[in-house]
Amino acid sequence: MKILLSSLTAVIALAAVFASVSILSQPTPAFASGGLEIGATAENFSLPDVDGKTQTLNSLKGKNGTLVVWLSAQCPVVKGYKDRINEIAAEYQAKGINFVGINSNSTEDLNWVKSNIAEFGYKFPVLIDKGNVLADKWGATVTPEVYYFNAKNVLLYHGAIDNDRSGRNVTEGYLKAAFTESLGGKAVSKAKANAFGCSIKRVGE
Repeated sequence: MKILLSSLTAVIALAAVFASVSILSQPTPAFASGGLEIGATAENFSLPDVDGKTQTLNSLKGKNGTLVVWLSAQCPVVKGYKDRINEIAAEYQAKGINFVGINSNSTEDLNWVKSNIAEFGYKFPVLIDKGNVLADKWGATVTPEVYYFNAKNVLLYHGAIDNDRSGRNVTEGYLKAAFTESLGGKAVSKAKANAFGCSIKRVGE
């Protein structure tokens, strides 16, 4: 009987160890992985555009804020969002919020990115984050993933554009809601929504 109880105790202890390891290994949401936090002020950055011209956050921002969106030429989720991205960009650029695209994918060369801009019809600058330096600093992990800043470069919203990748069943337009509240002088009620899409293809991966 004592041997049986001892064996049972050992099995329970071993199961507890495996359970704790499993919990620690679970993936975390994109916005919970560190990086730039809501309420933080982004430092001005310098990155080249697809024509090799150096651009900065401060030179590209709008009078009422800036939307930085991580993009990819090969990601099917970005392709599904391209029309919505372009429509929202046009609507809110007219209201003083400028859009800036960032490509951090090590697997996409400059010519591919340039042709993708023409194919998808982006009317805003797309910058090249070579070595995924800015993506690492801000904690960006997927495409598309958005960061919305006010005119003082304070982060107001981070995450997904809306809650449906297909665009056919959108019930929560997180980004547009953040824009509307901020432009109306209100605090953004939902400052985070888990970003989903294709993983950023970092150097060495």
